[in-house]
Amino acid sequence: MNAIIARILRPGRTDARDIRIDLWWLIGLALLCIGTGVGLRDPWPADEPRFALVASDMLLSGDWLIPQIGADIYADKPPLFFWLMAFCMAVTQSMRAGFLLPSLFAGVGCVVLIYDLARRLWNRETGIIAGLALLFSVQFVWQARQAQIDALLCFWTTLGLYGLLRHCLLGPAWRWYAIGWAAAGLGIITKGVGFLPLLVLIPFALLRSRWSPRVQARGGVRWLIGPLALLVAVSIWLLPMLLAAQVDPLIARYRDEILFHQTINRYASAWHHREPFWYFIVEVIPGLWLPLTALLPWLWPHWRDAWRARDLRVILPLLWVLLVVLFFSLSSGKRGVYVLPALPALVLASAPALAQLATRRGAQRMLFAIAAVVATLLLAVALYLLAVPAQRHKLLDQYDIDVIAPLLALGSVVALACLVARPTRGFLAWAMTLGTVLLIVSYWVNPLINGARSGEDFMRQVEAQAARAGAERELGLVAYKEQYLLYLTRPIVNFGHGRWQESQQEAADAAVWLAANPNRLLLIDDILRRQCFSAAQSQPVAAANGIQWSLVSGTPDPKCVSQGRISAARSYRRGQGLHGDDSALQHAP
Repeated sequence: MNAIIARILRPGRTDARDIRIDLWWLIGLALLCIGTGVGLRDPWPADEPRFALVASDMLLSGDWLIPQIGADIYADKPPLFFWLMAFCMAVTQSMRAGFLLPSLFAGVGCVVLIYDLARRLWNRETGIIAGLALLFSVQFVWQARQAQIDALLCFWTTLGLYGLLRHCLLGPAWRWYAIGWAAAGLGIITKGVGFLPLLVLIPFALLRSRWSPRVQARGGVRWLIGPLALLVAVSIWLLPMLLAAQVDPLIARYRDEILFHQTINRYASAWHHREPFWYFIVEVIPGLWLPLTALLPWLWPHWRDAWRARDLRVILPLLWVLLVVLFFSLSSGKRGVYVLPALPALVLASAPALAQLATRRGAQRMLFAIAAVVATLLLAVALYLLAVPAQRHKLLDQYDIDVIAPLLALGSVVALACLVARPTRGFLAWAMTLGTVLLIVSYWVNPLINGARSGEDFMRQVEAQAARAGAERELGLVAYKEQYLLYLTRPIVNFGHGRWQESQQEAADAAVWLAANPNRLLLIDDILRRQCFSAAQSQPVAAANGIQWSLVSGTPDPKCVSQGRISAARSYRRGQGLHGDDSALQHAP
């Protein structure tokens, strides 16, 4: 095992050529783990269809300032991620090829940053270990393969931490200090919590005087460079938006929604994804931060020794991880992906110890045991589905894939990897396990389930059935999912985005629109159909997202019509800007 480690790390070699070799290997491996499958699938729930729809509509309409969905403003997130996704779509001339690229580049960037920072703080060998440890961490590599906003946020927070630690631990480096603050600003216009890297300045300020780091309080007004850099970065979007809000009521509403309701209110009193305080510690981190969480019994003594030695290179990243987890734990709204930005810092704090842990029999056996458990579970699930055909057919109906063969292949290959690695090379067994899962899922599973997961098959059925009912008839969508709009080939009418908290009122708004003209159709799920359209003509379409959908026409329930608002109806066609036409209202009574 020591010979393998020596071949990977090449200890003692520190020239520029060796650094370039490290980077090429790490970037190539990152592209293999993260980039496999790019172009082989469409956006999938959750979040991906919404973000791809926003980006593609920006690209088609040229309306870049305000994100929108279905001719309605989308105030949940700032626009930087959507700008980058739209740019990638424009360069590749393909939504399927472009929508995953921002996350891919962000993931590769994080690996490079962590490698370089660990190399500078310790040595080149520690840098390689840090890059590999991050790349083979479950949550990091999996999230970098999704077109969600969090991988890009993780890049900005990692860049921010990189810049601040370059200054605080290796400085003075005022240029990197400014870059750290600017990265936090770009993180803010990606997702409101982009300021997280700045939290590292709190433990630094508390510990530096007693622990005597290289950078002291000297610097005077130069410390203000950081806030100025953040302000400049944020102003790329914030300033044009605030100016536009002065003259446009719609943008003023967007301003108030995103700056107050979707930030302060959402953190202080979340209205969904509500979880207990201990959610991240108990339910998220133990599994998603593997393999580091499995190595905690061996890492803890090293962290304790670093504290006693007053080694800020280890302690500052660790304290920042704790602050980030605490910050999100204090909010009632939680999703597992929220703590992703803390994972690279945990890798950084662990990297100096990992090379030594690779020589420890217990640590090797721990990771081997996890890989063996994964193989056993995969094979056990395959055998269970063979023994229970009803469950097998249920998955086949839902995802258009017979999962037996992929599960058997995954379990067999992982078991073979365990046999090759043996308990003495558990780190290798873990890397082979995770790599096997990523490759088989990317090239085998994802293409087969793409039609069902993306919503494309469902919308083809909807449009075909609507055409049979009359190509000239207007089509309305009630409580739609974003992926339905993503595959539209015709104009539609909807009644606002994300109205799940007022679903009954949305159904009433749809009822008054349907009643205004007999030449209209509504796509609606069965729950809302029973509330307001029980007497209307109904044609079942298909099930999607676990719900049966139908096309209804004719006369809705009079009570719902009396409660509806025709002003809620809005027309939408792909690529329509925020101020689209009001053709949906032309037949209003």
